[in-house]
Amino acid sequence: MLCVVTGGSGSGKSEFAEKWLVVHDDTGGARYYIATMKPFGKEAEKRIARHRRQRQGRGFTTIEQYLDLEKVPVEPGASVLLECMSNLVANEMFEDDGSHDKLVTAIEAGINHLLARAKHVVVVTNEVFSDGEAYDASSMQYLAYLGEVNRMLAKKADLVVEVVYSIPVILKGTEDVWTLS
Repeated sequence: MLCVVTGGSGSGKSEFAEKWLVVHDDTGGARYYIATMKPFGKEAEKRIARHRRQRQGRGFTTIEQYLDLEKVPVEPGASVLLECMSNLVANEMFEDDGSHDKLVTAIEAGINHLLARAKHVVVVTNEVFSDGEAYDASSMQYLAYLGEVNRMLAKKADLVVEVVYSIPVILKGTEDVWTLS
């Protein structure tokens, strides 16, 4: 099952995604947290530390994977939480060894790799398209890529949830998510 969780910054999407996976993980197998944020400064380090505290005691094995999801070792039948697609898109676009203009294809191949092995895959992504601002060319290209990746994920997903002020809103699927709020 593929569940996509989106929302704005500080919306509660990460906490919701973790709780959703823990509640629905009936595999008894491995539980992976694929961390895509590179620790690039004090603010990123604080966010990473907050996410580590948040998932503490939930049985996750953390895999730091900044590029190339196809290389992630996943046991068959495992549960996977990927946090966060927005960082992965930026890494694939801007890192020297990233997939650059082929990033949508590379990310889709990585998602397919995870789906072929895991029973549950939860992907967290950001809703960053509503501010109405115009940015420089590279930022606009990033937004275009992220939008394309998010559309691909939503199309593949069994469940798409937007978290707004910690309230889960189902956009696709019929899962009863209200028991987690």
